[in-house]
Formats: sequence, structure tokens, C-alpha cells
Amino acid sequence: MATYKKRGYKPKNKKEEKQADEMESTTAEVFGTLDESASRTEAWVAKNQKYIFGGIGVVVVAVLGFLGYQEFVKKPKNIEASNEAFFAQQFFNEAVNSTNKDSLYTLALNGAEGKYGFLDIIEKYKGTDAANLANYSAGMAYLNMNKYEEAVKYLQDFSTGNTILGALAKGGIADAFMQLDQPDEALGYYEEAFAFGKNEFTTPKFLFKAGIAAQELSQKDKALKYFNRIKDEYPSSEEGRTIDIYIGKIESSK
Repeated sequence: MATYKKRGYKPKNKKEEKQADEMESTTAEVFGTLDESASRTEAWVAKNQKYIFGGIGVVVVAVLGFLGYQEFVKKPKNIEASNEAFFAQQFFNEAVNSTNKDSLYTLALNGAEGKYGFLDIIEKYKGTDAANLANYSAGMAYLNMNKYEEAVKYLQDFSTGNTILGALAKGGIADAFMQLDQPDEALGYYEEAFAFGKNEFTTPKFLFKAGIAAQELSQKDKALKYFNRIKDEYPSSEEGRTIDIYIGKIESSK
């Protein structure tokens, strides 16, 4: 068991005197070792300080460089890209409610009159939020133009944490695969779409589409499961108002 010597302590006999001497010797060795180690460390620091300070400098420069990039490069680039995308987004919005959809979607994609389209934004402003959002808009434009492979390509390049947009992007990919007669791929994306984030709009919408895709794949139990979720969880949704018809058809065919 370890002991330590108290101030004013006097050995009572030779045995304790011997133990005290040994303790002093051991303590001296420990502190001697510490002093020696400290000296070696100091010597190493002195010898290599230019490398140490150089390394610290590199870290500091990297951090400052990152912050500077965020503030003076990325931020202005994002603003510029957003301004450039405004023109394309106007055409996209007009196309949604127009009978002349294809020509307006084409203008949104390719631009006109010296203004950038979504494809230009994606190419020239890589890494910006505007370019990321342009992937979504381009994918949806292609989907509405019945160019399904292009729709899949751009929608897969879009990323977001937004519940609605994320679900719509996954659902858009699924819609494209359904049109490409690939219901198995479509079902997987519909499932991702309704799982992206629960809400009264996209969740019942894509539960229903997942059920339809499951039916095409002869997965009646899965289809029934998704239809029943709509009935139980989203009865007041657009899909919920007619879901009993679909549930009845499956149950009568089993």
C-alpha cells in the first residue's frame, strides 16, 4: 500500500527509518525523471517550434480560409445564382398553369434572351443552393414534358431536408419509373416519398401511389396495408375520401 511522509514526521524505529529513506529515494527518482522528461520536451519544442507553429498556422489559415470562402465567395455566389435563376423560375411557374407547357418548360430549362435556364444554373453555379434547387425544377420540368429518364437524373441530384420538397422529388422519380414501366423501382421511391416526413399532403398521396404500384406487382397485402394506413391516419385527405373503394376491390379479390 502506498504511503506518504507527513511534515514533521519522525521514524519510530530503524525499519521505518529505512522505509522513509527508500521513499525519499523513489520520490527523488520520480521527480528526476519528470524533470528529465520536461527537459527533453522543452528541447524537442525548441528544436521543432518552427514546424509546430507552422502546423498551427496551417490550421488557422485553413479555418480562416473556410470562413472567408463561406462569407466572401460562397455567399455572394449563392446570391448571384439565385438572381440568375429568377428568370427560369418565372417560366416554370407559368408553365404549371398553361396549356402551352412544353415551350415554357423548355424556356425554363434552357433560358432565353441572354438569361440562364435551370441547366445553365446547374452547370455554372455548382455547389450553390440555387443549383441544387435547379435540379429539382429541371427534373419536374422534364417529368411534365414526358422525358422520364432526364427527370430521374436531375431529381436524383437534388437533396433537401424539406419535408414537402423532399417527398415530391422522391415521388417524382417514382412517377417517372412508373411511366418507364418499372413499377418495382417506382414502389421503392414511393415508399421513400411517404416516409420522408409525415404530413397531410404528401404522405397520403404517396401511400396511395405506393399501393397502386404494389398492386401492379401483385403485392396485394402490401397494397392493402398502405390503403388501410390512409383510411386510419388520413381519412380527410383527398385519397382518404375514396380509399374504401380500393380496399374493397383488394379484399374481394383475395
